[in-house]
Amino acid sequence: MSYPSLEEKLAALKVTPATDHERQCAATLPPGSYEIAVQRTADVLDEGYEIFMRSSRSSMGVAGDSIVAMFNAHGDLVNASAGTYLHAVIPPIVIKYILSRHAENPGINDGDIWYTNDALYGGIHNPDQVAIMPVFFEGELVAWTAALSHTTETGAIEPGGMPLSATSRFDEGMNLPPMRVGQNFRINDDILEMFAAFGIRAEANVTVDMRARATTADRVRVRLLEMFERVGKDFMTGLFRRMLDEAESGARTRIAGWADGTYRCVTFSDAAGLEAGLMRNCAMTFTKKADTITVDFTGTSPENPSSYNAHPQAVIGHLANYIYEYVFHDLPISSATFAPLSFVFPANSMLSPDARAATSNAVMAATGAMSAIANCVSRSRYASDDWEQVAASQGNGGNASVLAGVSQWGANFADMIAYPINTEGQGARATQDGMDAYGFPWCAFGRAPDVESMENEFPMLIPLSSHWRDSGGAGKYRGGVGTAQLWVAHHAPMVFAMAIADNSRVQTPQPLFGGYSQPTVPGIVLADVNVTEAMASLESGELTLEALLDGSFGGHPVAGTYGSAIHPVMNGETVIIGFSTGGTGYGDPLDRDPEAVERDVTKNLVSEQFAHDIYGVVLDQHGQLDAAATANRRAELLGQRLGRGKPYDEFVADWSQRKPDEAILNRFGSWPDGAVLEPLMRP
Repeated sequence: MSYPSLEEKLAALKVTPATDHERQCAATLPPGSYEIAVQRTADVLDEGYEIFMRSSRSSMGVAGDSIVAMFNAHGDLVNASAGTYLHAVIPPIVIKYILSRHAENPGINDGDIWYTNDALYGGIHNPDQVAIMPVFFEGELVAWTAALSHTTETGAIEPGGMPLSATSRFDEGMNLPPMRVGQNFRINDDILEMFAAFGIRAEANVTVDMRARATTADRVRVRLLEMFERVGKDFMTGLFRRMLDEAESGARTRIAGWADGTYRCVTFSDAAGLEAGLMRNCAMTFTKKADTITVDFTGTSPENPSSYNAHPQAVIGHLANYIYEYVFHDLPISSATFAPLSFVFPANSMLSPDARAATSNAVMAATGAMSAIANCVSRSRYASDDWEQVAASQGNGGNASVLAGVSQWGANFADMIAYPINTEGQGARATQDGMDAYGFPWCAFGRAPDVESMENEFPMLIPLSSHWRDSGGAGKYRGGVGTAQLWVAHHAPMVFAMAIADNSRVQTPQPLFGGYSQPTVPGIVLADVNVTEAMASLESGELTLEALLDGSFGGHPVAGTYGSAIHPVMNGETVIIGFSTGGTGYGDPLDRDPEAVERDVTKNLVSEQFAHDIYGVVLDQHGQLDAAATANRRAELLGQRLGRGKPYDEFVADWSQRKPDEAILNRFGSWPDGAVLEPLMRP
């Protein structure tokens, strides 16, 4: 195998130096024409993105968990239209690999369709698949296009493409290196058959999504050629180079305005697949100097024998999620915006594992990095003019449920349910609360499907959808709350279900400036009740989340971890109560406006007990704010804090002697530095 090394991957993320010809072309762009052409590239990409969603078959593709991009001839990302920024900076690794390894054999020709999903070669995890097409104008390679999305079936040992029981890449199904899958603008039939074989659990999802990627990449290619024909090759060459230059300049200018310094954040998770245990899923040291940033992951726990590992470029992709949503939101989605950033990945950590490692749940392994970057950037950025855009971390739960089996329409299916992951609460902001049920931190523009659409697509009934009370992290500004749905097997004898999570005992994200984290996410099912039969005797308004949890609906709730191995669920039984996590809090909860807490209680976003215990807000028997009692309660809580306080040196001396139980440190690495204790052997 000749997969790229870490050094080659990191080098590929950097923009290729401009040639003299590119500089000359950029310098001669007519005034006003540049801005018009930039907008045209955005319009082309937005058209491609819409086509992509309409052409896709799997839930994630339909929901918009995708990106459509254009690149210059060197493979540098020039611009993109994205539902998810996860893939915003890493496709150049694949294109530059193709240019360096395959330019001579098998060659790169007009009409080629290239394809890959293997994280070893530059991807995230193997459900994320990309179609890439070269663009030739007058016989010369002038650009590339790509369309990338998540398909939830890869022929792995479990359905859904993200197997919890995988211990190496050999358990994860289809892993394709960059390869030519089509010629003369047509996908080869033998390749389609291979995809159908890997995707036999959900053949339509796999093959239709593959066609959708190729169709989208080709549409952008056609539109780019129209631009080349309209304005000429030299104009487009100069356009691409100037777009890269301005993106880098904008990024450096923004970073230069932040406070220099070293910022640290550590985050934890509570499981590696189905194995419980404490892991430091990110130890981030963020050093900002002038207009550059270095991100060092030394101290992160070692790689583990589950699929909760992520290759370095996948981690960088997770940083892009936050950075493009909150920091570079007005800059092009471009390789050049990441030019000021450098990275350090110690070998054999869970964020830089061995080539044989299972990485299909890389998105779970990298939640810590996505949370830590928000914390570090926000602290550096707070002293700048754009401090009002500072925000606490998203919930970054990604609690994903997978269903598989035979649908009510007699079709095989295996898919991920998009609703709960696309309705997480947003992290609180510097001047306001986070949005409730905001969306998916991995896919900011993803869509939560309508319940009716879900029930039509899958053999399930969804009788309850609501906000999840008390799920937002407390603070002066509250994290947005997540949601809860009741899923019931319906219209089929049974379905198979599994769930992917690592936040039932410990939440990963750190809050900001005295805020609180959101609660952990339980896995709850209703035992000893046929839900469809029990619903027949309900009156309107009686089916609530609280009724499910206190047992008044019927049966009894059984709580465990949200993550679960594949198991059958019979018709009428509960698949799970699908929770999406809330966002983290910002600032001290005792500084929150009491009237804001009162409104939250009225809206059933915060309970009276939570208001009293955490916010120190007292409501009277009518649910109205009792200002005097609130002042007394807050003084009481503040006094309790002061009573627990101790001098810093004394605190450090005590804290440094504490250590978790050895029973949960089996995947942590050495204590407390998280170093590799012994090599991990994979067959």
